[in-house]
Amino acid sequence: MNWEIVSVNPNNKIWSWKDLFCLWGSSIQSIIGFSLIASLYLVYQLNFFVVLSGCIIGSLLVYFFSNLIGKPSQKYGIPFPVFLRLSMGVYGARYVAILRGLVGIFMFGVQTYFISKSLGYLIRISLFSIDSTILDKDIFLLFFMGLNIIDGFSLIFALWIQYLLFSNGQRFVKSIINFSTLFVYLGLIIFFIILIRENYNELIDASSGLFENNIIYNKENLIALLSVAGTFFAYFSIVIVNFGDFSRYSKSESEVNKGNLSLLLNLLIFSFLAISLVIGSSVFFEKNLIPVDRLLTNPTDIIGKIDNTLLTFIALLFILVASGATNLIANYVPSQNSIINFFPNKFSQKSSGILIIFLGLIFAVFWDPVLSKIGILSFVDTIGSFFGPIAGIMIIDYYVIKNKKIINKDIFSSNKDGAYYYSNGWHIKSIYSLLIGFIFASVTIWNPDFRFLQPFSWIIGAVFSSITYYLLASK
Repeated sequence: MNWEIVSVNPNNKIWSWKDLFCLWGSSIQSIIGFSLIASLYLVYQLNFFVVLSGCIIGSLLVYFFSNLIGKPSQKYGIPFPVFLRLSMGVYGARYVAILRGLVGIFMFGVQTYFISKSLGYLIRISLFSIDSTILDKDIFLLFFMGLNIIDGFSLIFALWIQYLLFSNGQRFVKSIINFSTLFVYLGLIIFFIILIRENYNELIDASSGLFENNIIYNKENLIALLSVAGTFFAYFSIVIVNFGDFSRYSKSESEVNKGNLSLLLNLLIFSFLAISLVIGSSVFFEKNLIPVDRLLTNPTDIIGKIDNTLLTFIALLFILVASGATNLIANYVPSQNSIINFFPNKFSQKSSGILIIFLGLIFAVFWDPVLSKIGILSFVDTIGSFFGPIAGIMIIDYYVIKNKKIINKDIFSSNKDGAYYYSNGWHIKSIYSLLIGFIFASVTIWNPDFRFLQPFSWIIGAVFSSITYYLLASK
């Protein structure tokens, strides 16, 4: 028995709603999260209250599905791959869960690539003690697959430090998440105060247009609201399916409820700070005659325009911490649990971490020169469209078919007489349902006529798979 995937010891159920608040905070505090929030409010020039309402609806959807996915894991102390055995079978769950692991490893490598770029910028600034314009130049023209010597070192170091930090058990993981969330919020607040002190009047004038009191919920705005809700939900959809990997450590079901609801609080705090920093930076550039051809919503683009070495250094440090924590939650932990579940007698927490680092290195090295140019993200999105159908089947199976009951001795057993062995370890009805849900979800990705529904592909897949599974399994 591999102790990494067994039921959590009650003494290790130490996560409170505050820890889950930090979990959701770390999930949104990435470069992508910052850009997404800022873009929704500013680039699309939508009514502030329409966008806010859309984000709140998206948050409530995340809250609803996270509760459904997370509560069984909290009650029985089991991670996502083990909970999956209930509906997919003891062997079927291995192959279904590994899809989540492969997507996680790929995104871990890509995210680490961008982490290493920020780290490389820090090294350039620190070693050469020059202004931040060095960010736009290549130093030591010694290249391997597009990486110079500084970028290569940064990538190796980023992988190594993540392995050291992430492979120290759930208590240390919790500490990383909590530290990262509070550290990043502190940094954002400091930058906000700096902008307010120096550009208060200009900042108020620049942001006044966001709060115009026009018709909020007309037909046009309703469509925009739904699009925002779908986009916001899609951002968190990859985390929802394996939320049990973290909720299993929660003290109680009520802590899960309160912790997940804190996503709304994170949304309000992060939205306010992200919008303020984007508008504030625009005011700063205009005031200091720094040429900018567009509104910058990516924090790395903003940093690249600020000719202040100290400020650039500090900002990059915050980006590194935020990106690392997001990588831990969305990619490293789910991949690790999926690998251990697939090879329960061959991989431990440490050895699975080494495998993730090795494969992550390959994806990171080949990302810029090869993978980014061959449409690999469409492939990843297609694989990701499995996640909604998986979640739909898990929810219907546990809450309706199994009536919220799990037989512990059977879920950890491959005995042919076990309740979850089904047909040679596979539950064929769930596989059929999974494929049906996947077909409907993937249509929103590959069919141009239905691409407007892509933000809702997770929910569409979940609905069709759950209905199909109920019709098959309830007989």
